[in-house]
Amino acid sequence: MTRIAHGVLATLLAAALPIGAVTTTFAVPAAAERSASVAETRLALPGPTGPNAVGRDTLHLVDKDRRDPWVPKAGARELMVSMFYPAHRGSGRAASYMSTEEARLLLKFQKLDRAIPAKQVSATRTNARTDARPAAGKYPMVVLSPGFTLPRATLTSVAEDLASRGYVVAAVDHAYESSGTAFPGGRMTTCVACERVEDDDPGIGAVAKGRAKDVSFVLDELTGRHPAWKHAKMIDRNRIGMAGHSIGGNSAAQTMATDRRVRAGVNMDGTFFVPVPASGLNGRPFMMLGTDSLHRPGGEDKSWARDWARLDGWKRWLTVADSGHFTFVDLPVLGGQLGLSTPEAPLSGKRSGEITRAYVGAFFDLHLRGVPQPLLDGPSTANPEVRFQNP
Repeated sequence: MTRIAHGVLATLLAAALPIGAVTTTFAVPAAAERSASVAETRLALPGPTGPNAVGRDTLHLVDKDRRDPWVPKAGARELMVSMFYPAHRGSGRAASYMSTEEARLLLKFQKLDRAIPAKQVSATRTNARTDARPAAGKYPMVVLSPGFTLPRATLTSVAEDLASRGYVVAAVDHAYESSGTAFPGGRMTTCVACERVEDDDPGIGAVAKGRAKDVSFVLDELTGRHPAWKHAKMIDRNRIGMAGHSIGGNSAAQTMATDRRVRAGVNMDGTFFVPVPASGLNGRPFMMLGTDSLHRPGGEDKSWARDWARLDGWKRWLTVADSGHFTFVDLPVLGGQLGLSTPEAPLSGKRSGEITRAYVGAFFDLHLRGVPQPLLDGPSTANPEVRFQNP
């Protein structure tokens, strides 16, 4: 295993776990304990909470002005983007979760390939439909950036929920930074960046800086004079936000620091390897949502206290009790359905998904739609796991 996998990756992928447990996220029951019903379980993402049906398109974007930073000989920087949007019910066809090969590579990276069939993961039932007829009107847009080594599909539950609530969502796969990303023509990129990034803050910070450039390019392609997406008229260019998990969360702050088009951001359990500028984010709102074990005030990750002081607009610092680094993506939601557990982070997959979607959705409803959100005013009896930090 690479040096990054033993050091920084331990923080990024297994925040509350011992350093040696880098990719062993879930405790896998012995084969004898796994019932046939579990082995045959049809995995499914939870239904969205909003009133809209959800459509999904897939874009392949090529930035001809930039060479790929990880594999320069590959030529121009390429991105795969899933576009989720409010749609008419009954139109389109069921969207896939991820390809079988993407699932195989994800499970292999997490050392779960011998316990879980790739086809079982790739066949996960989603709520979005491809080629669905878009709902009329203009909608705010949220860009999503996944954690280092994770494909964009792991943010599908959040993406679908936001789209159901009236958002266009662009979930971005950054080439050579995930366990596996499928490109047109059967090409598959793997995590070359895992071999290239040095085990220190400046090295992993290069990922966040590169992703900020990726996202600015995506915004150019979606909101420019000749947009790359056929339904681009749905996007309200004046109401754009961004959220990310792990290094994707750091990337959200970095993108806001370099691109004024992004009006609001969320960091889900990501270390600020690239600090928020000392001058702040020009008064724009930002929320930090993370594990209580690592990201409470005085916790191991000192970057949150440093950058909390630099945030100069509306801000919240929330931590979730009994959570782990993957709490904020689809993995615990699906793992719970298979009987997998994480002893160091006992929060159930069901609650992980509910909390993440509720607070991320409330944040963007407040700051991109202007709808008051009492959920963000203080502790809630409905969500006793969520703690409001005010250092």
